[in-house]
Amino acid sequence: MGLFQRKDQFSISKQSFSIGASKTLLFVGLGNPGPEYSGSRHNIGFECIDAFFANRAAGELSNWTDDAKFKALTCSGNIDGTRVILAKPTTYMNLSGESVELILNYYKIPVGSMVVVHDELDINFGQIKTSIGGSSAGHNGVQSVMDKVGDGFIRLRIGIGPKTPPQIDGADFVLAKFNIEEQAQLENLFKEVAANLTELIYNPSPQTEVRSFLV
Repeated sequence: MGLFQRKDQFSISKQSFSIGASKTLLFVGLGNPGPEYSGSRHNIGFECIDAFFANRAAGELSNWTDDAKFKALTCSGNIDGTRVILAKPTTYMNLSGESVELILNYYKIPVGSMVVVHDELDINFGQIKTSIGGSSAGHNGVQSVMDKVGDGFIRLRIGIGPKTPPQIDGADFVLAKFNIEEQAQLENLFKEVAANLTELIYNPSPQTEVRSFLV
């Protein structure tokens, strides 16, 4: 199931994985709180979750709540029989795992029923990789989540590479805004992420795959 016509240029591996029988899913976007980080490449996880809420599920989910006990902004609701919780940790990126651990433990959600949406410098802009497990690839937010709850969660890895110009410091690059050409493609990115998240609600056995959203 997709929200718009998908390009043919993506590859699918033979590996597959299952969300399991749980009727509760947790969708977590990674980013940094505060207006100074808004629109940066490193905050694309936040923006994807915001777009999913606004465009796909606003009528089915509660309003956002700044929940101190979870160290996160959260909302939740029922989408066709599945309880869906959205979360944006307010701990700052490097401590994202603290928030994730609190939410999983409170709702007794297995780690395999969590999807983490985050930027990835090792994947080119224009691609989204769905996978489970693997290394953090130097992403401190992902590493924090892995340190707290393990690596058995599903990941939507949003490509922001390659680093341009090559000599720029990696931290400076990810904290910078998307360039004009990239900004023109963000709506397509948000639609594709929404399609991915929607599929995870209805499909218990998604495949590991790479999708392109450029038009």
